[in-house]
Amino acid sequence: MASTRAAIRYAKAILDLANSKGVAEAVNNDMKSIASTIESNLELSAFIQNPTTKVEVKESALLEVFAEVNGVTKGLFHLLFENKRFEILDAIAVEYSRVFDESNGVEVAKVTTAIPMDAALEAKVLAKVATLSDKKITIENIVDPAIIGGFILRIGDQQYNASVANRLQVLKRELSN
Repeated sequence: MASTRAAIRYAKAILDLANSKGVAEAVNNDMKSIASTIESNLELSAFIQNPTTKVEVKESALLEVFAEVNGVTKGLFHLLFENKRFEILDAIAVEYSRVFDESNGVEVAKVTTAIPMDAALEAKVLAKVATLSDKKITIENIVDPAIIGGFILRIGDQQYNASVANRLQVLKRELSN
């Protein structure tokens, strides 16, 4: 994705503007909503990516779909209109949330489980997280049946693998030695 550097630049600029106006958290909520809406709506995603759709049409459609967003977010739509860069909106939204969390000392722990996490597993994971990081942590659950059971925890560049699939791999290696 060649536009990642551009998305990071936009995200940081929007965060600076949002911070200066005291609306960084509201804009973060907008960005999370935008990212999940684009990700879950293939028609909207295709519409934004379509190079033949006029930028004016894209801007007015986004202002309609996201009518409730903060003025700073609407300003981003206009900036993307002026620079003809709507195709990176999704990437900007994701990057904004990442830099927003980073600037607030929050780290995202990605937890992969075979089935969606219940409260008991979440408590276990949070206990493990406390041993790996002293930051405020938000948990993002990724469901992957291939791990069979247990969980895989990733925080930044650290990974803790407590999956059944991993234990089976270790056992297989030990038996073949």
